[in-house]
Amino acid sequence: MLILITISTFVCISLGLMGVYWLLYKPQSAATERLKRLGERATSATSTPISLDDNDNGPGSDLAERLASPLNRLLPPSAAEAQKLQKQLMQAGFRSQIAPGVYRAIQLMTMAGFPAIVALACALLAKPLAGAFLWILSAFIVGFFLPRYALGRMIRSRQQLVRWGLADALDLMVISIEAGLGLNAAMMKVSSELKEVHPDICEEFELANLEIRVGRERDEALRNLAERTGVDDLRSLVAMLIQTDKFGTSIAKAIRAFSDSLRTKRRQRAEQAAQKAAVKLLFPLACFLFPTLFIAILGPAALQLMDTLGKM
Repeated sequence: MLILITISTFVCISLGLMGVYWLLYKPQSAATERLKRLGERATSATSTPISLDDNDNGPGSDLAERLASPLNRLLPPSAAEAQKLQKQLMQAGFRSQIAPGVYRAIQLMTMAGFPAIVALACALLAKPLAGAFLWILSAFIVGFFLPRYALGRMIRSRQQLVRWGLADALDLMVISIEAGLGLNAAMMKVSSELKEVHPDICEEFELANLEIRVGRERDEALRNLAERTGVDDLRSLVAMLIQTDKFGTSIAKAIRAFSDSLRTKRRQRAEQAAQKAAVKLLFPLACFLFPTLFIAILGPAALQLMDTLGKM
């Protein structure tokens, strides 16, 4: 049985390496290259997506696209799943067209790679078949959920950064609008002035302004801004700006009032996090601090009691 597991693991790893080599160094025919160029021209002529990423045509992106395209052809995702994944990747900051394919390729590689590594380790350590199967199944589950967990953490981290930078951006926007700039010019001013401090929110404002400049309606560009980030405060800001623009009220007063309410929310969130800190510290205290205190306090008394009982 050990020899069978070793041979199976070696065959799986060899086939995986041969497949990766074929994907990396597979030559493309001239007809395929021409069709690809014609498709890129047609796509760029009909609808060119607006993106701030300048590294889409680098060697890393070409390698990732070549790795991801066969997997997408073999296991094409549904329309709803592809749209949901694209939205999640945009919220995490990945706007490239090949980002969903690269994510699915990484997920499939972890689902296949982790069990192969665990199977090889179990074969080298001569583990029994039942224990090896449980470990391989656990590695498969970890490989399935690890990319999802990493993507969720990246989304939450970026949303937190956008939420932190929104209040400062609104303050500068109020100053710019009251100085005589329009909303688009104020957004450009924010994106240029706060780029070093809050790059995420500045990037989103710049992208929204680029959408407005290429001909999209301001309402649509602002809604896209809210959808790309997924932050509730930014959704409220977008709804307020759309209503202000529709009814013709003062944008500066509306943004100032929203900025004051946003800072109140930030203070309330900080107080809520401070209240949760005591509950979160209870588990580490009970597991790590209290046992050491008991040992330091009761240890000498226990040793003295043991000496007394030993003399008796």
